[in-house]
Amino acid sequence: MAIPDSFLDELNGRLNIVDVVSSYLPLTKKGANYWGLCPFHHEKTPSFSVNESKQIFHCFGCGKGGGAIRFVMEMDGLPFPEAVRKLAEREGLQVPEESSGDGRWREKRRRVLELNKEAARFYRAMLSDPRGAAVASYIRDKRRISPKFSARFGLGAAPDAWDSLITAMGDKGYDKADLIDAGLAVAGKNGGVYDKYRNRLMLPVIDVRGDVIGFTSRVMDDSTPKYLNTPETAIFKKRSILYGLNYAKNTKRPNFILVEGNIDVITLHQAGFDNTVATMGTALTEEHARMLGRYTKELVLCYDNDAAGEDATQRAIALLKKSELSVRVLRLPKRQLPDGTMGKQDADDYIKNFGPGAFEDLMDQSANSAEYRLNVVRAQFDLDRDDQRAAYLQAAAEVIAGLPSPVEREVYAGRCAGEAKVSKDAVLQEVDNLRRKRGRQARRQEERENLTPVRQRQPKSRDLRYGNMQCAAAEEGILRVVLLDGEYFRELEDLPETYFSSPLMGRAYALLRQRWKEGRRVSLPALEGRFTPEEMDQLAAIVQQPQARNTALEALRDCKRVILAEHRQGDIHSVEELLKFQQAQQQKKAYGG
Repeated sequence: MAIPDSFLDELNGRLNIVDVVSSYLPLTKKGANYWGLCPFHHEKTPSFSVNESKQIFHCFGCGKGGGAIRFVMEMDGLPFPEAVRKLAEREGLQVPEESSGDGRWREKRRRVLELNKEAARFYRAMLSDPRGAAVASYIRDKRRISPKFSARFGLGAAPDAWDSLITAMGDKGYDKADLIDAGLAVAGKNGGVYDKYRNRLMLPVIDVRGDVIGFTSRVMDDSTPKYLNTPETAIFKKRSILYGLNYAKNTKRPNFILVEGNIDVITLHQAGFDNTVATMGTALTEEHARMLGRYTKELVLCYDNDAAGEDATQRAIALLKKSELSVRVLRLPKRQLPDGTMGKQDADDYIKNFGPGAFEDLMDQSANSAEYRLNVVRAQFDLDRDDQRAAYLQAAAEVIAGLPSPVEREVYAGRCAGEAKVSKDAVLQEVDNLRRKRGRQARRQEERENLTPVRQRQPKSRDLRYGNMQCAAAEEGILRVVLLDGEYFRELEDLPETYFSSPLMGRAYALLRQRWKEGRRVSLPALEGRFTPEEMDQLAAIVQQPQARNTALEALRDCKRVILAEHRQGDIHSVEELLKFQQAQQQKKAYGG
C-alpha cells in the first residue's frame, strides 16, 4: 500500500466511526447499533446502520458499507489517500511521506494543480496578445461577457499553434510528460507531442477550494468538437464537478439554478444570478445531487427548450426524487427565427434577448416537478376531443399516482379534472386504481425475491457472484467469526485461502490471517484501500450479520468442515465443470492464492 499499514492501524485505532458519521448526519441508537437516514440514497425510514463494536457502517437499502475511511471517501468524493489525510488531520496525526507511494501521489497532484494554474495564467494573458485576438473578440462581441466577469471566471485563449503552451510551460520548468499528465498536451502517433487546445476559448474549471482542476474549451465556429474537456483523472471527474460552484456556494439567493452550458453559467452570474451552476456536459448524477444538497434545499432546472433539453429535465427529475432537494423547472420560451419558425433558446440567449428582469419573472413562474411533468403531458393532447381527453387523464393519472403526498394527489387531480371537464372523483379513482396496481406488483416482486434465497444471498455486483453457494456461505461464516476475535485463526491452521471458492473471501481471509500472525488487529476497516468499493460493500454486508460469541467456535468448525469437504470432493461431473473448476483455481492464484 502507498500509506504504511502501521500508520493506518494507528489511525483506525483512534477513530470512532460513530463520531465520524455523526459529524455528517444525525444518528439514533437502537439496540446495539446506531441508525440514520442513508446519505447515499433517498429514503424515509432509516436503513443506514453503524456498528460501533465492529467499526463499520452498512446500508440495508443501497448496500454501501465499510469503515470510517470508506465513509469519508463516499461523502466527500475523495480518493483513499486524501480521505486518510482528512481523518488523520482530524485526529492530529501526520501521514508519513518518506519514500511512500502516497507522497509521490501527493507530489504529482500538487504539480498538476500548479501546472494548471500556470496554464490558466498563460491562456488569460493570451487575451491581450495578438495571438488571442480572435478569442478576445468572441468573448466581447459574440458572447457579450464583460471584462469583469471574463476575469472572474478566468477566461482565456489558446493560440492557433501546435506548441505555444508546451514552450511557455517549458520555460517554467515543466516538461512534456508533465503536460500530458495534466491533460494539456497530447502525444501524436508519430511520437511528437503537441498542445491539446488550439484556437479555442479556454475556461478553467475551479473547485470549491479554489484549485484549477482542469479546463473546458469551446470553438468559435461550427467546427467539432464544440467543447473539449480535460480527460478524466483522479483530480478531474466530470460526474462530480459542478462548474461555477466555487462562486455559487456563497450566493444569498434561496436556491440554485442548474443550466446546461458553461457560458450559460457566466452569463447568468453576470446578470445577477450568482446561484447558477452547470454539469460538465454530462447528465446529472447522484454525486452531483449530493453535492448540491450540501449548499441548497431547492434546485431550479433550466435546460435548453429543445427535445434534448426536455429529455434531460425528465431524467433529472427522476434522479432527484431520491434526493432531499425540492425541484422546480424553469421553461424557456421558444424564440422566433428569421424565417418565422420557432427555435431553440438557452439561458444565455434569453438573457441577451430579454434581460435579467424577464428571466427573474420566469424564475417566479417556474413550476414544481409535478406541475412541469403534467404540463408536458397536457401539451400532447387535444382536449376538445373526447378520446384525447380520456387519454390525457390516463397519462396524467400515471404522474399523479407517483406523488407521495395525498394532498398533492388531491390538488393535481382537481386541476386535471378541471382541464378535461370531468369530476375530480373520477380522476382520483383512476389514480387509486393505479396505486393499488403498483402496490400489487411491488408485493409480487418482493414475494418472488423472498422465494429465491440463493439469489438474495448473491452479491449485487455480477463480478463478485458466487459459483458455489454452500461453500461461499461457509466462507462468510469464517470471516464473521475471525473478525470477532483473531485468536480463532488457531483453529484454521489447516485451512489455506486456496480452498475458498470465492476469490474475494479468499483474499480477505488471507489478509486477515496475515495480520493475526503479525500480532496486529484483525478488523474489516484495516482492509480498506486493498479492495474496490463494491468489494468493501459486500464484505461489510457479510460482517454486519450477527454472530454470537457463545456459538462462534461451533460455527467456525461447522464452516471449516463444509469448506474442507467441498475442496476434497469437488463437484466435477462433466468436462464443462472441470474447465470451470480449473478456471476458478487460476483466478484464485491471480489474487495471490
